[in-house]
Amino acid sequence: MRIMARLACLVLLSACALPAGVPERRTMAIADLPAMKTFPPGRATPPQRSNAGIARDILALEFQMESGRDLPRLTRFSGPITIALTGDVPPTAATDLSRLLTRLRAEAGIDITPVAAGPASITVEFLPRRRLQAVVPQAACFVVPRISSWSDYRSARRTGRVDWTTLTTRDRVAVFIPSDTAPQEIRDCLHEEVAQALGPLNDLYELSDSVFNDDNFHTVLTGFDMLALKVHYAPELANGMDRAAVATRLPAVLSRLNPGGGPGAPLPPTPTPRPWIEAIEMALGPKGTPQQRRAAARQALQIARSQGWTDSRLGFSYFAVGRLSLADEMDAAVAALTNAARIYRTLPDAGIHVAHIDMQMAAFALSAGQPADAIRLVNRAIPAVTRSENAALLASLLMIKAEALEMTGDAVQAQALRLDSMGWARYGFGTDDEVRRRLTEIAVLSPLQGG
Repeated sequence: MRIMARLACLVLLSACALPAGVPERRTMAIADLPAMKTFPPGRATPPQRSNAGIARDILALEFQMESGRDLPRLTRFSGPITIALTGDVPPTAATDLSRLLTRLRAEAGIDITPVAAGPASITVEFLPRRRLQAVVPQAACFVVPRISSWSDYRSARRTGRVDWTTLTTRDRVAVFIPSDTAPQEIRDCLHEEVAQALGPLNDLYELSDSVFNDDNFHTVLTGFDMLALKVHYAPELANGMDRAAVATRLPAVLSRLNPGGGPGAPLPPTPTPRPWIEAIEMALGPKGTPQQRRAAARQALQIARSQGWTDSRLGFSYFAVGRLSLADEMDAAVAALTNAARIYRTLPDAGIHVAHIDMQMAAFALSAGQPADAIRLVNRAIPAVTRSENAALLASLLMIKAEALEMTGDAVQAQALRLDSMGWARYGFGTDDEVRRRLTEIAVLSPLQGG
């Protein structure tokens, strides 16, 4: 399940109070938005870590759910898999699904094809967000077994029919996604929920190189994710295998599928205590006062340190403290975000994490009247953001750079970059009003806002 609060996307700019007026040059710039921009088809790089660590993480993903409940057995589809889109299908969904299926076939070796109508192994139904969240309030999108429609789910949701722990094989699965959200959010839901419909059901905060992580830094399937799905459908494994049986066969499977990863005997598990998860959810969720949320972030950081973690959980704890200190503890915020970036730079495939922090720092630099530093930070972040196909973050970075260029006197280049950013923003943020709001939020960070 993709949670409603996209934690990694909470940034400095969301806290900015807008002035009564908007500089005329910004108002003119956003009168007519350019065409939506999208990323070309891509392919992830293979995971850059040991098979022993990968084996440990795959076992944790396969045999537990996000709720903490244990899964007694491996389950998967048998034979060719079909997938259908139903409901109020957004204009961009079919293209994004086609690109995802191409990657699943090429990178994970999964035999999956779209069907126009009729029974399908996986049914993706689109419905208004208010209807979805009236039933599952915290979900941005989610996946359930033995179901093919929303009406079917409404009837079965309080019964054992939708209990993943009772499955012995997968034959029908439904994914539910809001139809009235940004194209990027729709794509992100397709990647995460279709992946869970096919394979592992858990999320792990310690993974820096996976969409199977509730920090939501990664938004499209990574090289690790594709390998995990490929392992899930490896011929050496079968429906009904328990954890011990899978653990016994994993080293040989990973040696075959990821020969550069070395021996694959699983490393010992590194469980995440429930109090840390609850502290993070309180800190970056929608509930609580600012003081309560900051206290929860500090509690998460204290737990992370006491556990001796050096992985993504420690980095995310620092990120939470930094995010929640922005409003009135700027020095503490910068220190915490700097520590988060230092940790993320040591982790596999965590360039997108550092890019989020670079955007924060670029916003600081812009508001402090340091355009050269803002431009440097933006330029450093853009390659990782482009590889991760994060249009919302790319648009924000380009908007910051445009304001920085304006401060240096390069109005022509600033205007060109601002227009470019809005093409990405239409995919990343969705509605024209959201694009305009984002541009205005960033414009008022500049000391030139009254110009």
